[in-house]
Amino acid sequence: MITNSQKNSIKIIPLGGLHEIGKNTCIFEYDDEILLLDAGLAFPTDEMHGINIVLPDITYLLENRHKIKGMIVTHGHEDHIGGIAYHLKQFDIPIIYGPRLAMVLLRDKLEEAGVLDRTNIKTVLPRDTVRIGQHFTVEFIRNTHSIADSFTIAIQTPLGTIIHSGDFKMDHTPVDGEKFDLQRLAEYGEKGVLCLLSDSTNAEVPGFTASEASVIPNLDRIFAQATGRIMVTTFASSVHRVNIVLQLAQKHKRKVAVVGRSMLNVIAHCRNLGYIKCPDDLFEPLKRVHSLPDEKAVILTTGSQGEPLAAMTRISKGEHPQIKIRRGDTIIFSANPIPGNTIAVVNTIDRLMMQGANVIYGRNQGIHVSGHGAQEDHKLMLALTKPKFFLPVHGEHRMLVQHSKTAQSLGVPPENMVIIDNGDIVELTHNEIKVAGQVPSGIELVDHAGIVHDVVMKERQQLAEDGIITVATAIDEGGKWLVPPEIHLRGVVTGVEHSLLNKMILRTLDKTLRDYWDQFNHEIGIDWTGLRLELDQSLQRLMKRELRSRPLLVFLMQSPEQKNEFAPTQSLIKPSPIRTKVKIKTSLDIPVNITEMNQPLEMNQPLEMNQPLEMNQPLEITQPLIKPSNSPARRRRRRSTASVAG
Repeated sequence: MITNSQKNSIKIIPLGGLHEIGKNTCIFEYDDEILLLDAGLAFPTDEMHGINIVLPDITYLLENRHKIKGMIVTHGHEDHIGGIAYHLKQFDIPIIYGPRLAMVLLRDKLEEAGVLDRTNIKTVLPRDTVRIGQHFTVEFIRNTHSIADSFTIAIQTPLGTIIHSGDFKMDHTPVDGEKFDLQRLAEYGEKGVLCLLSDSTNAEVPGFTASEASVIPNLDRIFAQATGRIMVTTFASSVHRVNIVLQLAQKHKRKVAVVGRSMLNVIAHCRNLGYIKCPDDLFEPLKRVHSLPDEKAVILTTGSQGEPLAAMTRISKGEHPQIKIRRGDTIIFSANPIPGNTIAVVNTIDRLMMQGANVIYGRNQGIHVSGHGAQEDHKLMLALTKPKFFLPVHGEHRMLVQHSKTAQSLGVPPENMVIIDNGDIVELTHNEIKVAGQVPSGIELVDHAGIVHDVVMKERQQLAEDGIITVATAIDEGGKWLVPPEIHLRGVVTGVEHSLLNKMILRTLDKTLRDYWDQFNHEIGIDWTGLRLELDQSLQRLMKRELRSRPLLVFLMQSPEQKNEFAPTQSLIKPSPIRTKVKIKTSLDIPVNITEMNQPLEMNQPLEMNQPLEMNQPLEITQPLIKPSNSPARRRRRRSTASVAG
């Protein structure tokens, strides 16, 4: 049941983009309707082993999926549309509105993910207005950013107009000629804006952000001075920068070879939409670029952030199959490192320089400008919209704080703004803005197989830091080792010799088995699970006591199972040549698995594992380690249990 207080307030709930850069996702909720604005991703840090992308926690959306009426997209950058395909696998979005370029890029992503049928994509033009649900009317206002076709959003609600700036800067000389629609912003300001949500990325930077056109003279000079090949790396989505490079190549009578799937896709879509205009014969297939004189070639590539698999990174390592660095090559890094990528970028630059390339990079070269507004851009946005309430978004905490100070300098009272974190519920009424609670707001980590849970990430971190110890053994009905325990260390650095550690492990297992075996009531039966846990815990205590690190311990124990009800007569159980097949389900990348063996396990016989081992799932063994005799009078089955602790 909807209360009057719910009808008299709007909830604004950011799930990402605050106290961070990336995964921008925002919820607007009124009555029983939810409007989504953007759904982006972020990229993993160095500590996130094996992770491809980072998404916001969408628990709140899953719980309220029946309320979702649609989504609006501000522009086509990955930190704004990169998460949509993943979300559509978990809930439907009835309709998605956005600019032409963003929708073309999004359609490709949804087709590749197989979820295009779970939504309806609609493109919009500047000043188009759409109605979503009963309570939201949205107008798309042209703004200027580093990608073509970017919008500021005006959301009209029963309580008033909310403006979301999107990513923006005030570029008065845009490369594509599409100027910021400041007039429309001013018109909304005159009518009255209840609340402004504004991009805070460059809130600490004084002045205005320079126009994209300001890089043209510096890039032109570099093109004119280069005597060999020119390689340019930048963001594939920096459409204006890519357009500038293509125009300069045409001016200096050079052919362009494009490297990188994302770069090829963006250029193709932008040419179809008219955002990039150049003749077909400007481009040269990569396989034929070697036939061109060096002074006639430009190679446009991805990899400006030092991404491990990007073309420029592979080129710097000599691993690219078609491009090798030559002395006299000029390489331009027309992008600044994103926080967290600096080391990867400088390592790439070092490798290129060591091969004789002339690498041009850095802020003082004038070959890159930000797509986000600085303090004076923010002031102009505030002055035009004249908001009653203000909510700084899209930035780290210090940026949000500085942006709020800028708003106060333009007359927004401190009590009319809040600095929030992901998951905070901002409740907005005619007279008040406040934080009224919180929803789940963590992160979801995704690798090539799917969502990676916290326990798995903890295990990966432990593997990376301290390595892994595996112990495998088998016990008969009399409490004796059928074969000596097999011990292997991978990536473990210890203060004791491995041979001594192996002896300690064997003594610990022997003592624990004897002590525990004497406590059993053998008439009732053996608690094999309890024995396995006791052996595992004794090994854990040993590792903690003897080692200065905490390696991941994987303990595998095969034990007899209850008597086969279909074999009433007696027979002897005796060891026979072992033939094992282990099926392990896993999301870990460390190869530690058991393969087939035709001899009993010996201490000097390696235990080979050829599939990754998942730390939080049971080990399934499809054949017994100890093969029963084939006596028709009596048969027994055996089972294998495995325990993993970290």
